[in-house]
Amino acid sequence: MGVKMRVSQPGRDVIDCLIVPLVTVSIGPHITRIGRLRPLGPSPDHVQKPKSNPPSDLDIRVSRTIPAEVANLNDAPVYRVPHEATFDLQLGAFYVKVGTFDRFSAALESDINIGFICGFCGRMANIDIEGILKELPSDGRVPKTKIVCTLGPASRSVPMLEKLLRAGMNVARFNFSHGTHEYHQETLDNLRVAMHNTQILCAVMLDTKGPEIRTGFLKDGKPIQLTEGQEITISTDYSIKGDENMISMSYKKLTLDLKPGNSILCADGTITMTVLSCDPGAGTVRCRCENTAKLGERKNVNLPGVVVDLPTLTEKDKEDILGWGVPNNIDMIALSFVRKGSDLVTVRKVLGANAKSIKLMSKVENQEGVINFDDILRETDAFMVARGDLGMEIPVEKIFLAQKMMIYKCNLAGKPVVTATQMLESMIKSPRPTRAEATDVANAVLDGTDCVMLSGESAAGAYPELAVKIMARICIEAESSLDYEAIFKEMIRSTPLPMSPLESLASSAVRTANKARATLIVVLTRGGTTAKLVAKYRPRVPILSVVVPVLTTDSFDWSVSDEGPARHSLVYRGLVPLLAEGSAKATDSESTEMILEAALRSAVEKRLCKPGDAVVALHRIGVASVIKICI
Repeated sequence: MGVKMRVSQPGRDVIDCLIVPLVTVSIGPHITRIGRLRPLGPSPDHVQKPKSNPPSDLDIRVSRTIPAEVANLNDAPVYRVPHEATFDLQLGAFYVKVGTFDRFSAALESDINIGFICGFCGRMANIDIEGILKELPSDGRVPKTKIVCTLGPASRSVPMLEKLLRAGMNVARFNFSHGTHEYHQETLDNLRVAMHNTQILCAVMLDTKGPEIRTGFLKDGKPIQLTEGQEITISTDYSIKGDENMISMSYKKLTLDLKPGNSILCADGTITMTVLSCDPGAGTVRCRCENTAKLGERKNVNLPGVVVDLPTLTEKDKEDILGWGVPNNIDMIALSFVRKGSDLVTVRKVLGANAKSIKLMSKVENQEGVINFDDILRETDAFMVARGDLGMEIPVEKIFLAQKMMIYKCNLAGKPVVTATQMLESMIKSPRPTRAEATDVANAVLDGTDCVMLSGESAAGAYPELAVKIMARICIEAESSLDYEAIFKEMIRSTPLPMSPLESLASSAVRTANKARATLIVVLTRGGTTAKLVAKYRPRVPILSVVVPVLTTDSFDWSVSDEGPARHSLVYRGLVPLLAEGSAKATDSESTEMILEAALRSAVEKRLCKPGDAVVALHRIGVASVIKICI
């Protein structure tokens, strides 16, 4: 079966094709593949045929070239079509437009010289009506996608934290934009009690407040009324108490960085102002209000497209990290408003010796960060698609493009990525998410995200446990529809050669699991690197990452490695960490076999596999690495 597709262009002949069910759409740095298409009739005369006999199915790819032609790209015949095409599907006309970037195209065009085709999702396997109507079995399955929960007033008690852990929370986020060190310490102590009671591991994330610009205080502390078309003056003197004629903002270089025509967004974008003039001498900016709204005290400010001269790591952030994070042995820091790779180098210098045990997660939240995304990705350990502030810096209709680009590049780099902001926002008050929210979570999973995040839903919502349970069920359903074989092939195709020996082993373990129809991959690791590389290739089965303790000595004292590598793996899709016990066996092979047997027993207890199932094991014996199938 297939779908008839007609690609038509002004002044050109029409090419009729058949689009077969095994179609793929992926966003890559060079090519978007829209499907495997079979021409129904002879090609038009102006379409040059390849010299060799073409295969029965041709990869039809879309590039931003104007004429329709066949070109050799990577020695494969490729049809190229222009920006717009009309596809006649069995279910009706389907219009496809190759999207382009406008306001921040410079950030992306160098690496993505293609547009995005909306239509068939290449990461998805075939879906039928029965699969849609079939109810999800309640067999205790857990999602491969990890869940990050922000802790707050609604979720900081020991009983609630135990419920969240059992519901599927993998990472606890401490938002240092709010609360004192004492407040967060009490929450962390409760979390550790809950982990002990449930015997469920959870990673700890410190989310920095980061640099920010805020409006000042107001006369009498009351909100002021702004009307559309009204002119207002903004002063950089933060001691001024504002009114309808003048307000203050906390950024001293406002008059130097802004230009007439720039936009200023206040209070989460609910108020928009256009800059009319700047007076650096007086420290004032004259603006026009573009909408009618009320402005309260100390509201956040965004300057879209403006490069602000503020440090990524503020003094408050340093105090939070060194005074609270380091003493509490946190696992990762989510850095707000990362704008370039050197920001991460600076933070690692601040961490000093602790930089090895604390992973850095970058949050790109402005256009400068988007422009420098590749530079940031090289330096960071993990990434968060923070759609809140980013959605104020770029047009709202471009957010999905930025999200897909960032997730795709993180997948190729093998670095975990979190998709965040308003995923189940309505569940702050409602026991059921909107259909759009459920689709948003599922689409993030289909895009390739490693984690999805709850903010206000778990921190201050009325249904924190239910929000985690529903998010987990959505993730399980989305994961069940993925075409893992196609994803694996895409990852192999996109990985530059030669591979490192370790990555070659990791990808081979996934290939073996796919071919052997294994139900589990077991990886014995010390630092977690091997298991993380296995996760990069997105196997259809879970990965039991058995963290083997490492004994070290300074000739006087012996010490054993902590559980840090196990907790770090909690942001990688599909990884299930397990702490192995130390062994006193005489040889490596005896010790390895003992740990592997214990891991398989634990896997059966966790219902990751059953006796008699095929399990792929990856481990080392001496200097050799071994992949074997255990039954």
